Amino acid sequence: MTQRTLEPRQLAVVGVTLFSMFFGAGNLILPPLLGLQAGTSAVPATVGFLIAGIGLPVLGIIAVALAGTVRELAGRVHPLFARVFVAAVYLAIGPCLAIPRTSSTAFEMLAPLLPADVSLDTVRLVFSVAFFAVAYLLAMHPGRLTRLLGRVTGPALIALIVVVTGAALVSPGVQAAAPQAPYDHAPAIQGFLTGYQTMDLLASLTFGIVIATNIREMGVTEPGPLARAISSAGVIAGVLMVLIYCGLAYVGVNATEVAAGATNGATVLTASATAHFGAVGTVVVAAIFLLACLNVCIGLISCCGTYFSQEISAVPYRWCALAFAAFSCVISNFGLDAILAFSVPLLGALYPIAIVLVIMGMLHGVCDRAPQVWPWVVGVTAIVSVVIALRDAFAPGAWIATDALPLAGMGLAWVVPALVAVAIGYVHAKLAR
Repeated sequence: MTQRTLEPRQLAVVGVTLFSMFFGAGNLILPPLLGLQAGTSAVPATVGFLIAGIGLPVLGIIAVALAGTVRELAGRVHPLFARVFVAAVYLAIGPCLAIPRTSSTAFEMLAPLLPADVSLDTVRLVFSVAFFAVAYLLAMHPGRLTRLLGRVTGPALIALIVVVTGAALVSPGVQAAAPQAPYDHAPAIQGFLTGYQTMDLLASLTFGIVIATNIREMGVTEPGPLARAISSAGVIAGVLMVLIYCGLAYVGVNATEVAAGATNGATVLTASATAHFGAVGTVVVAAIFLLACLNVCIGLISCCGTYFSQEISAVPYRWCALAFAAFSCVISNFGLDAILAFSVPLLGALYPIAIVLVIMGMLHGVCDRAPQVWPWVVGVTAIVSVVIALRDAFAPGAWIATDALPLAGMGLAWVVPALVAVAIGYVHAKLAR
């Protein structure tokens, strides 16, 4: 019997849907600021950013597709670890950080367009309630996201970004400035670490559940074709993000004069668009942020609601989604700065664990022959990354033993311990036979 596969047009729509779910506020504001600050070192910094911001997420999509689900991937370490880690990832990319950030960032971009005498706190509250109400209603049918994100809002977002980046590309070139901190030293490594802040690797471990639902509704139900379709959609989304990230980074490099001293990528984009299009440019950038943030918010509410409704079978999807939307609405009103301050240590704890899981998932054929490698590598990486994250959260600047590890000064203290754990795991596996 011939197995059903997606047609190229359907696959393209699914790829754009996945792109829309990935491409949110962080994806917009990080590359322009990187380009502005890296200056003449923008190329190596962008390469590092692309590896962390696109390469790892695409590998994450493929690793989960090969494993079946993120729970099955993490379950190779231990069933209890799988439950705790997967729940932590969903909460991080959901109500604790990423979902509230969508509303807060969108509002920050709309705020300059408001009258000077209006109460920002009041408008922020009204905006967040309306924003999450719309996102919740659109997330009520997770199996139909391809119709909305893949065919309407996703292409609209891409078109708006092309307008802004295209204006920078065709304008007269500006002399790139000397690199500023943190890109004045090891720019490729710093770009890689900046890629953490997109949160896309964590998102890639969870988005597969919704993408799989959409693909099944298109008639692809067999495990093999389903995994290939998910992986292909991940590659399509990755290619789109490469093109857009490089364009946005160039906007930053080219904005040396109009955005000098900017500390936020949103400011860089706004300054560039305003310089090319006047007041209309400010409106265009605000529309880009609103669309991007709404797309991601819909996708995250859908993913989190789907996962926890499956975990807690007594609570239906619509109530899980409503709870996440309401909680996120409350958190978003604390403001963007408070949310971003909380994100750094949380991502520092989760990202290294996710990286080693994805790498081992891609090499599962080798790692599964020595199953003890899984708990050793992930366990050691988790200990190092969590200890550093706790220090950064509660005693920033304090010296701890992990600071003596190789690559600690680059923010990669977990790498060497993880490699040592690989060797220990293989020795353990041989002794256990």
